[in-house]
Amino acid sequence: MSAHSAPGPPDSGGSPGAARYRPPARASVDARLLESVRESVMSDAAPVTLSRVAAAVQASGRLLGTAGALAAVEGISAELSGLGPLQVLVRDPAVTDIFVNGPGSVWLDRGGGLERAPVVFSGETQVRALAARLVSAGGRRLDDASPCVDVRLDGGFRVHAVLPPISTSGTLLSVRIRRERVFSMEELRQNGMFGTLVQSVLERMVEHRLSFLISGATGSGKTTLLATLLGLCSPGERLVLIEDAAELNPVHPHVVSLEARHGNLEGGGVVDLGELVRQSLRMRPDRLVVGECRGAEVRELLAAMNTGHSGGGGTIHANTAADVPARLTALGALAGLGQDAVRLQAASALDAVVHVERMNGRRTVACIGVLEGGPAGLVVSSALDNCGGAVRCGPAWTGLAARLGLDPAGAGTA
Repeated sequence: MSAHSAPGPPDSGGSPGAARYRPPARASVDARLLESVRESVMSDAAPVTLSRVAAAVQASGRLLGTAGALAAVEGISAELSGLGPLQVLVRDPAVTDIFVNGPGSVWLDRGGGLERAPVVFSGETQVRALAARLVSAGGRRLDDASPCVDVRLDGGFRVHAVLPPISTSGTLLSVRIRRERVFSMEELRQNGMFGTLVQSVLERMVEHRLSFLISGATGSGKTTLLATLLGLCSPGERLVLIEDAAELNPVHPHVVSLEARHGNLEGGGVVDLGELVRQSLRMRPDRLVVGECRGAEVRELLAAMNTGHSGGGGTIHANTAADVPARLTALGALAGLGQDAVRLQAASALDAVVHVERMNGRRTVACIGVLEGGPAGLVVSSALDNCGGAVRCGPAWTGLAARLGLDPAGAGTA
């Protein structure tokens, strides 16, 4: 997500107090039929497909009828190769995250806060089995020696699992869903992420190749907004995206995506984000983007932006736009950079900060600021602030507007 944030509708019109989501009903899968089909399908090393599951259901000799057979095929396929009982929740295109806190505690996020999902596991054994299978499908192992694992699966799922006793309440499972659909600027505006003035500023930031960071909390819409903005880049530009887990999917004809690799059980084979940034500089990127700055890779990103690679950026976790300098300083310290070095590098490399957060159940651009370095250190000076739905100009607006070719006096309190 993450996402994360993972791309999904910026707002579903819901709120934390809205009615609970009720997925389409699905017939329960008979345990004996499931076991029979599982044995049949797993006896062959070929991939689990709907056609193989359907053939195994038919071969079982059970008289289910057309509707029953279809329900059984769908349910068994989910148990064998999908998200199991959680698969039904994925049907709703608004769902971006699913959380399992226990057999009877399943939650989801559709953009308006967490909602209880009417999905129940039979017990801890079923939750753990699903977690182990999903992690195994991602090429890693979940057991007592490796009780916390994060993997990416085909189909756009990012799965994080935690086993007891690290988790005191049983197996924990978090699923972030990467939706293939990317929203246009108009769709984001119509869903309340920003108004016409902020839309114009964001579009001109991309057009004028300003380097920027999108800040915000988990699930605030950072990745959604970044993917949309990258789609505004000229078709003739080469975009190189660097991520810990691939989530960005901008609508653009020339995208190169690099994904970090975790080490094996012996700790070998690690390819971190910093190394990927260094490698990307040899790939002639027109736009260099780090999906999420979370560690020492910030040193390589700032260095790249200071050596001619403008117009790029990424996302960063921060409570407010004003907190971004402190986050950069902390991340720079992980790379051995002092506070003065971070201030000098960031002030010349980054032009703007776009902060997003949830307001009244909607993901919203709360602030656009300009990074400035001075005697007091690195600060973010506000250019535009969302104050209860009204956008007000800050001290940095005049300079930013002039740089973007906008009329500073034309904003008012739009």
